[in-house]
Amino acid sequence: MKQLLNFPEEISSWSDNADFCNTQPSQILTLSCYEDRITQLHVTGNIWFPHLLQDFSAVSLFSNLASFPDLKVLSLVSLGLKGPLPPEIGKLSSLEILNVSSNYFDGSIPREISSLKNLQTLILDYNRFTGQVPDWIGSFQALTVLSLKNNSFSGQLPNSLTNLGSLRTLVISANNLSGQVPVLHNLTNLQVVDFEDNNLGPEFPSLPTKLISLVLRKNKFYSAISDGLSSCYQLQKLDISLNELVGPFLPSLLSLPSLAYLDIAGNKFTGKLSQNISCNTDLVFVNLSENRLTGELPDCLQPDSKSRVVLYGGNCLSRRYQQQHPYSFCHNEALAVRISPQKQQEKRPYGKAVLASSMVGGIGGGMALLGLAFLVFKRKFDKQQGNEMPHTSLMVDKVSPAYTLKMLKNARYISETMKLGALGIAPYRTFVWEELKEATYNFNESNLIGEETHGQIYKGWLTDGTLVAIRSLKMKKRHSIQSYTHQLELISKLRHSHLVSAIGHCFECHKDDSTVSRIFLIFEYVPNGTLRKFVSEGHSGQKFTWTQRITAAIEVARGIQFLHTGMVPGAYSNHLKITDVLLDHDLHVKISKCNLPLLAENRRPDDGGVSSHGSKENCGSMLRYEEKNDVYDFGVILLEIIVGRMIVSENDVGISKDILLVSLSADDKARRSIVDPAVHKECSDDSLETVIELCVRCLSDEPSERPSVEDVIWNLQFAAQVQDPRHQDCNSNTGSPIQGI
Repeated sequence: MKQLLNFPEEISSWSDNADFCNTQPSQILTLSCYEDRITQLHVTGNIWFPHLLQDFSAVSLFSNLASFPDLKVLSLVSLGLKGPLPPEIGKLSSLEILNVSSNYFDGSIPREISSLKNLQTLILDYNRFTGQVPDWIGSFQALTVLSLKNNSFSGQLPNSLTNLGSLRTLVISANNLSGQVPVLHNLTNLQVVDFEDNNLGPEFPSLPTKLISLVLRKNKFYSAISDGLSSCYQLQKLDISLNELVGPFLPSLLSLPSLAYLDIAGNKFTGKLSQNISCNTDLVFVNLSENRLTGELPDCLQPDSKSRVVLYGGNCLSRRYQQQHPYSFCHNEALAVRISPQKQQEKRPYGKAVLASSMVGGIGGGMALLGLAFLVFKRKFDKQQGNEMPHTSLMVDKVSPAYTLKMLKNARYISETMKLGALGIAPYRTFVWEELKEATYNFNESNLIGEETHGQIYKGWLTDGTLVAIRSLKMKKRHSIQSYTHQLELISKLRHSHLVSAIGHCFECHKDDSTVSRIFLIFEYVPNGTLRKFVSEGHSGQKFTWTQRITAAIEVARGIQFLHTGMVPGAYSNHLKITDVLLDHDLHVKISKCNLPLLAENRRPDDGGVSSHGSKENCGSMLRYEEKNDVYDFGVILLEIIVGRMIVSENDVGISKDILLVSLSADDKARRSIVDPAVHKECSDDSLETVIELCVRCLSDEPSERPSVEDVIWNLQFAAQVQDPRHQDCNSNTGSPIQGI
């Protein structure tokens, strides 16, 4: 094994006389024994392990594994294993759990696996397997988990799946499977079904009623949905979006007692909604977009709801709702679903309208081109005549340093030492245009580091050598300089060790009336990218250790605490994401975004991310919930810190949160299996359990059940303090020692 894995350092001390059963687990390898016989083998790769030799043979590896006759659990994850899965796997007759995910295995699943009669879990995710899912897959009477996602399986699912009476989880997402789904109604233990991103259809599958999660998203189902869904009283998540499902929408789905997530977007559901339809109180996400629904949104789904996210555009609802089609659009579509595809093309009632609108569009486009040509000609002519005049000019002479000083004196809750740059940051001041022009080499394109809806971000060097980020904000309305006094005062308060601090500003004004056309905000430059690079992507081949992750989490929480209490008024509902958390030269956290008016109104529309509080407008709820919005967003960041993979959607949050919740009642080995493999062996049980429990609390659906920011900091400090002394070498990376805990 040492030779096949190219002598990894973690097992370099092993010899023929090693006591394998009492070997300490490492980041890459864990062994478990029963009565001095190896029963479990977990080998997990990462960015720097393994470096397999060119002549590496997976056949040799599995031939050696066959010498473990009592092996019940085999996990070979992220090792870069290539080629077909060797048939030697069939010699491990005692195997109950097989996980070879995140490798490069290709070809078909070897038939020899069918000889593993005790198999309970089969996970082949994120490989390159091809061909059909074999019919013999239905021979595993004890199989409870079958996960084949992100491969290249094709053809139809075998009918033998109906024989898997013990099956609880069936995941086949992101393949090329097609055709009708076998009748799964009799699989009474089945709880999780994920068929996302295939070509399955056209008939809606027949499913059992004890489902907890059903995902059929992005397939080719174009029948009516089964009435049996209304009897799935344990169903928590239903995603049937991006198909072509037809027929009436079942309002009873909204009131399913356990449902929290419903997505039917991108189908052709019809029906008239009414305001008196009831909803389950636990429902936090509803997406009805791009269907053929009419009527009024139920009162429980009104857009002003603070407890859930509701999307409904692209229907034919009442005119008082935005982004709706005219009623005739949905009426015609409702008629069309009763006509065969060929006849529908022949009798499409709006074909002439499409032709007419195309002609109008063509004429309009031609006129637009003529207008554009005229403008180009006029600009060229004006330039030749020397009459080209700038639309804006700089009015920096109207803003004196004394004006800035006045703002700083009024910045309460900021000490004089912080104003004078005790944080190692220059004091806040007004800049002149020439300074910014020189700092960015006349705003050279090579210095452009970001684009926003209303401006750009440039990197620049001040005359004293300070590296800065210069954010350009184009004002949508014309206001005087004085009208921005209060907003700039708030920005000047961004002076904290865990915030990207503001250094100054510069105005650009319209020439005709001296109103502000653009504001340049100057911030300290943070060089080491986002926290995501260090916890889920890996930076320069290395990820943060567990201790460094706790340190980063504490620093994020302290930054949020300052935004809430270190400024008057505080900044709440900041919609923070892990990509808004930057790292400085010493790998300390700097939060780069906050909900101050001037910054919030100019951020990108997609600058929100995963959030518990629905719409992205400035939070107008009561103060006690404003704090809890940021606690939820912190929980999402903490979730990615724990699992070490990107969390990019509310769906990811829900699934990962459920896994964390289950792990709290499991043993420490099961709990570690969900943690990033890069750190799951180095953290102590108490530390890990504390952080997971805190994360679950932060992600509570009920804001009042989420902890306070102070409670978050206290628990993270406790998690750092109970870290096992044997793992104190986690501090060896000099970038992030735990300080001030």
